[in-house]
Amino acid sequence: MSRNLSITFGLLLVLALAFGIFAIVRSVNGGGPAEAERVSAETLVNDESHYLDEVEGADVTVVEFLDFECPACGQQYPVMEDIREKYEGDINFVVRYFPLPGHVNAEASAAAAEAAARQGSFEEMYQKLFETQQEWGGASEPTPEVFVDYAEEIGLDRDQFVEDMNDPAILERINADLPDGQEAGVQGTPTIFVNGRLMSSMPSEKQLSSVIDEELEAAQEKAAEEAEGEQ
Repeated sequence: MSRNLSITFGLLLVLALAFGIFAIVRSVNGGGPAEAERVSAETLVNDESHYLDEVEGADVTVVEFLDFECPACGQQYPVMEDIREKYEGDINFVVRYFPLPGHVNAEASAAAAEAAARQGSFEEMYQKLFETQQEWGGASEPTPEVFVDYAEEIGLDRDQFVEDMNDPAILERINADLPDGQEAGVQGTPTIFVNGRLMSSMPSEKQLSSVIDEELEAAQEKAAEEAEGEQ
């Protein structure tokens, strides 16, 4: 009797471990709760959101909440650039601000991006900030003059850039992204969503591609079904 109970408990333990591993794998690959519980598009994207890529009628929108000074965001940046290149012309890519209080240049770098956006160069500054992050990240005090130099390097009007960086409306615009991030459950950066599906922390190119492909395929199947129904 005791031996049978031991065998039973052993089997239950093996099954529990197997289920746990399966759940982890699904979560890492974008499965699990994220498939059933999506954050609404209205929360993730608004009229002021910055599109790095905007495709009319796109079936997939990738949204990243980021902090330009965040080292993890810097590590994620090449992955996101690879995804943008791979799916160019097929998906939307949106950037939202989520400056963290522990980074002294978080707001200043976001202000640099927003000031550059006023001159039509958000993407150029976005790329410049991540490509130079090691030069200014981790400073003990804000270094706005560094961002002014970057603005000149990418061909922006220096005086206009400085004026815009110091405009209180810029900071209001940056902080306006925080409530949406909090509503979406963002607790740190980078936090990435694919059609409202929350990705695991710092997803790989493979993990992102897997979920994007799933979403594109699902959209194609839905379109085919709708076309059949109209016939």
